[in-house]
Amino acid sequence: MAAINPMTEAKYYHRDGDVYVCDLCPNACRIPVGGIGKCSARKGEKDFLCANTYGKVSSICVDPVEKKPLYHFYPGSRIFSIGGVGCNMRCRNCQNYAISQSMTGRKRTTYETPEEIVALCRREKMDSIAFTYNEPSIWYEYIMDIMECDPDLKCVIVSNGLINERPLRDLCRVSAAMNIDIKGFTDEFYMKVCEAHLADVLRSVKIIFEEKVHLELTYLVIPGYNDSEEEITRFCIWVRDELSPDVPIHFTRFHPDYEMLDVPMTPVETVLRCQNIAEDNGINYAYVGNIITDDASNTYCPECGTVVIKRMGYLVDIVALDGTRCSCCKIQLPIIR
Repeated sequence: MAAINPMTEAKYYHRDGDVYVCDLCPNACRIPVGGIGKCSARKGEKDFLCANTYGKVSSICVDPVEKKPLYHFYPGSRIFSIGGVGCNMRCRNCQNYAISQSMTGRKRTTYETPEEIVALCRREKMDSIAFTYNEPSIWYEYIMDIMECDPDLKCVIVSNGLINERPLRDLCRVSAAMNIDIKGFTDEFYMKVCEAHLADVLRSVKIIFEEKVHLELTYLVIPGYNDSEEEITRFCIWVRDELSPDVPIHFTRFHPDYEMLDVPMTPVETVLRCQNIAEDNGINYAYVGNIITDDASNTYCPECGTVVIKRMGYLVDIVALDGTRCSCCKIQLPIIR
């Protein structure tokens, strides 16, 4: 018989009169008894705020780490990946809307204890685990319990970055790498397409960088929405100046989905132009995604120009690395192996 999901008290909330106020993310949902937060992961019970999706798993897969995408974190390896249901944004273009925009109970899930997830991960001979597919930060309690079960697992978070500082710093303590989606680089875009604020996400990205968690960024390029040269340039300059020119950026091609089926697929030329803009503005590692090219996903040594990692889709060939140094000029590269 399958295990029964226990009612787990949420972390990060306080009571204000007859409602609970969730302190996990900037939405600050006010949740009455019997009510559910915007992300569906918080429910008001009589005596406490419940972590409503705790242990409810919608998706399990073993993926190439490059699919996250992470190009500088154990390149060529595979990673155990799991997801739940719900999200604290409302992205109109979400490709995983079947789980991210699903209330718990409307999407079939299986309850798995943290111990069961760790055992399954180890049984697959995986030493890293990615919380992905839907927004993992709303699974805060479950992630922390899984990592407590096996602190030697390398934890990867693939997130929209909409989380408050205290829980984010807690997640950084147990995380080896994070990929954060930068949906666009104007608050107007975030409000119109995602029902969120750009400043909240940028604050999270700076915290992750400050905490020295391996960080990569993904920018989905949507025609007519966030693809102007001026916007892409401002984004790249922000990464260069506020973080580091060594933070990898993945410019990915938009495919029509969910509520944006009327928006055309991003031209390949547009995605490649974004990569060129990044390189022209001092970004050392700019990649493209959702397209197959001869060389736009390769990793080049910024010192001597040598191709150190060749990629064709998810096929990865490490061709000129001596540990984490360029085999030619011996410079240390920001790659974890």
